[in-house]
Amino acid sequence: MKLEDLEKTLEHCAAKRIPMVVANPDFVTIEARTLHLMPGTLAAKYEKLGGEVKWMGKPDKIIYEAAMAMADADVSDSIAVGDSLHHDIKGANAAGIQSAFITGGIHANELGLVSFGEAADLSSVQAHASKYDAYPSYVLPAFTW
Repeated sequence: MKLEDLEKTLEHCAAKRIPMVVANPDFVTIEARTLHLMPGTLAAKYEKLGGEVKWMGKPDKIIYEAAMAMADADVSDSIAVGDSLHHDIKGANAAGIQSAFITGGIHANELGLVSFGEAADLSSVQAHASKYDAYPSYVLPAFTW
């Protein structure tokens, strides 16, 4: 469904003061260079309508701390790899771990990239990092195996 189609349901739930729990706060995901809305977008809209949202997941540092605990890894042995400045990189910053920002993901269009593996202009990456207050340790055009 489109976000606009859910608006009446969100308004009704907000009016009834039904809390929303968001386990995946990503705003968008990318598939074949097309962005698709994710639960975080729905939750942000719900908050704007006056609904209560309990955010769980990135960029909260608890997710990174839990992953490091499960792997028995220290901050100095860890790195977050992701394509979302707001979620992946900002979360790594909050957890105090290094990060690798993949520019060919959800921010590719914003960065002016047109083909897979194309390198982003560093000044554009820096401007976007400032916009999202999320600062990667490393910048890579893609992440492949």
